Amino acid sequence: MQSRPDYLRKIKPFIDKPVVKVLTGMRRVGKSCLLELLQAELLASGIDEKRIVFLNLESMENAAIRTDVDLYETIRKRIGRKPTFLFLDEIQEVAGWEKVVNSLLTDKKADIYITGSNARLLSSELATYIAGRYVEVPVFPLSFQEHLDFRGEKCGSREEEFARYLKYGGLPGLHAFEWNDEIIYQYISGIYDSVLLKDVIARNSIRDISLLESVGRFVLDNIGNVVSANRIAQFLKNQQRKAGSETIYNYLRALEQGFLVYRVPRYDLKGKRYLEIHEKYFLGDIGLRHAQLGFKEGDISGLLENLVYLELRRRGYRVSIGKWQELEIDFVAERENEKQYIQVAYLLAGEETVRREFEPLQKIRDNYAKRVLSLDSVWGTDCEGIQRLNLIDFLLEKHQKSQE
Repeated sequence: MQSRPDYLRKIKPFIDKPVVKVLTGMRRVGKSCLLELLQAELLASGIDEKRIVFLNLESMENAAIRTDVDLYETIRKRIGRKPTFLFLDEIQEVAGWEKVVNSLLTDKKADIYITGSNARLLSSELATYIAGRYVEVPVFPLSFQEHLDFRGEKCGSREEEFARYLKYGGLPGLHAFEWNDEIIYQYISGIYDSVLLKDVIARNSIRDISLLESVGRFVLDNIGNVVSANRIAQFLKNQQRKAGSETIYNYLRALEQGFLVYRVPRYDLKGKRYLEIHEKYFLGDIGLRHAQLGFKEGDISGLLENLVYLELRRRGYRVSIGKWQELEIDFVAERENEKQYIQVAYLLAGEETVRREFEPLQKIRDNYAKRVLSLDSVWGTDCEGIQRLNLIDFLLEKHQKSQE
């Protein structure tokens, strides 16, 4: 099994500590494999395997576990006298799971690790029952560096692998298949359908499935663009469908809760406030878009923004879209006392493009890092303290200290 050391480094400081470790993210991004890697780490450190309990709550082997009482009784029978390391995969399948986790945590009977594929379920119940006693570790598809690591000896040139990554995305399961459009996109389409059914439709009791699919299709086709209820309503009207703003926003929230999309708010840098309109949505994995709509090279700018957004989130940044008067900054990324402003372009092909990308950053007079990322291979000098950086170099640069 291929390791994912960045995530293991995040989790290790909390092993055998009195907090629940919560791994969240879209289905098939590798949460279950991370649980297995953690178990291997424990065994390698000398922990007796009898002290490790693992339950995959989506497996038919555990189909009878559907209530909090079922879950507690199953765990109770397997816990010994010494504290147990308890791994619960896809916990949202059990009604009332939070009561069991809270009880085990209170009684100090287990060091608990759980995974879940629905943001609403986890955030709401965790906040209610074990507030202040859990750490959340968001899990994303493979970074470009991880993609290269998974490829191993099969790796082509850096540019060849980036083209493959841009076309197929970063779901770990892809590396079990031949790199063939039909095979890969069939696999990704199956994941998209599964997430839509289990983590969006079922979890939110959505009845108008075709309307949800239309809203999802609009988002897939508009990454990097401003998304609003009015724009989606007009799109639906052109398809002979009608939907109110509240319904559209409810469906967008449902897609977000299943980790299919991420909503990125807009921040007014001059007024120092978040705006309630003109946000953008990025995909949990860009391969989802290509599997549903086909790969469109003409949409390269939005695809590159999506890659940069996910990479910033992997590195632990809070991300928003910046607004300075009428100018837009693609990303404002913040964590602890650190901030950076980032513009993303395909190529800085002419003076007009250079002006468009650099001008918004030149207006900002603070001392935080400012960067323009593109796929250019021939570079000029940095401009007024604004760093020009190849986008692939950005994806491969070492994580900051807080990520290590």
